[in-house]
Amino acid sequence: MDFQKLIDGFTTESCVLSVEKLPDGSCGKIRILCGNKRYHDSLRAEHVTGNRMFRHELIPGSEYTDYFPKDLVFEDYCYRCAILKQPVHTYVHPEFFDTWFNIFSLPLASDREDLGYCMYTIDVATEHNTGIMANLSQETASEVLGTCIKLRGADDFVSTINDVVADIRRICNARHVCLLLVDYATRSCSMLAQSYAENAQRRSMNHWQDEEHFNLVVTWAGILADTSCLIVKGEEDMGPIKDKNPGWYESLHNANVDSIVLFPLKVGGELLGYIWATNFDIRNTLQIKETLELTTFFLASEISNYQLLKRLQRLSTTDMLTGVLNRNAMNSRIDSMKSDINRAEQCMGIVFADLNGLKRVNDNDGHHAGDLLLKNASMALQNAFIGNEIYRAGGDEFLVLLPDTSPEETENRIQKLRSISPSYGEVNFAVGSSYLTDGNILRALHEADEAMYADKKQFYLSHPELKNGSCL
Repeated sequence: MDFQKLIDGFTTESCVLSVEKLPDGSCGKIRILCGNKRYHDSLRAEHVTGNRMFRHELIPGSEYTDYFPKDLVFEDYCYRCAILKQPVHTYVHPEFFDTWFNIFSLPLASDREDLGYCMYTIDVATEHNTGIMANLSQETASEVLGTCIKLRGADDFVSTINDVVADIRRICNARHVCLLLVDYATRSCSMLAQSYAENAQRRSMNHWQDEEHFNLVVTWAGILADTSCLIVKGEEDMGPIKDKNPGWYESLHNANVDSIVLFPLKVGGELLGYIWATNFDIRNTLQIKETLELTTFFLASEISNYQLLKRLQRLSTTDMLTGVLNRNAMNSRIDSMKSDINRAEQCMGIVFADLNGLKRVNDNDGHHAGDLLLKNASMALQNAFIGNEIYRAGGDEFLVLLPDTSPEETENRIQKLRSISPSYGEVNFAVGSSYLTDGNILRALHEADEAMYADKKQFYLSHPELKNGSCL
């Protein structure tokens, strides 16, 4: 067949590729046999990826890696078309280009078992076309639509995102699917959701939260720099990972990962995290790629909205000076406890802590010194009541709630506060406590408040020199 004559009849960027089938059935070398004028012109647009300059004059029969970075997704795409004789369509946005590629590929006849051919046609656009992405198989579109409906109507985002990830694992027939968020500000990662197959060995994901694993995750951007996702179908595809990131390769090997598909989650160019599936059904690689590629658009959008709402919630419920919960959050918590009859049997320690001498510091040293004293007081409280709810109830008054805590443990925490407070400068608290057992939160608050004022009165009886200008 005259491939050049065939390809010259197309007006879009088009080329013919040859794909080798190795004796073990895997993909061998992929070569560009010929291209039409528009394809030649596109190669002449000089580009550099990383530190490597690629050819921009087509030499027929050259390997595709002379012109573009090695891409396992692309190789799978070509193999399916040229060797398995499957017409293939995809819509991608490679990281090293500022464009979207709408790609069609058709198998061509071959008289050899170990070599196949396909025609590769590219329509380039500078803007994302959602209509093209919607033009997927009915099965894929149905799966993605179901996911989107779940997310959009969710009251409990975290629970629903776990359901969605479980659905993705089922679609991929994978052993494990994980959705990991990345925070560059704190140099940390957090596992948002994951799903294991029923008979799979479950591994704790807590180790991903340390800086060592954050540093590993940061390197994924380099592996994905030349492609929209990573697909590894077996050990033979692990080469790029082993070469570029031996630490990650070792981690995958130790976890008995035979195959992995990894997608970044991005919104407006901002990387939110990654989703990956391991040990998936490689027979359905193309459907898995299409499903995840489209689903990640919606996942990233919903996660971004969720994070924005969480930030707004933190702003509305956090005291900006001290970093503890504010009075609005305290009132909402108390109102919730008043209306929740199920809390009647819950045991809870109640602690009021009033900062002694704040007015004197403000009057003598200025409000900047007073603000610093409040910040130090907050740090002392957070140290003494680790894991408990701390609220700034007023100017110099704090409330601490200790759910499911015994009276003895509540008292131990109070004694710790008294012992560590002097190490935070001039911090000194008047403290009162009570213990909730009958669900009457207002009574318990009143008792703790009365005890706090009694302790404050005793403090100034013992230190009359500090009473002048105090808040009593």
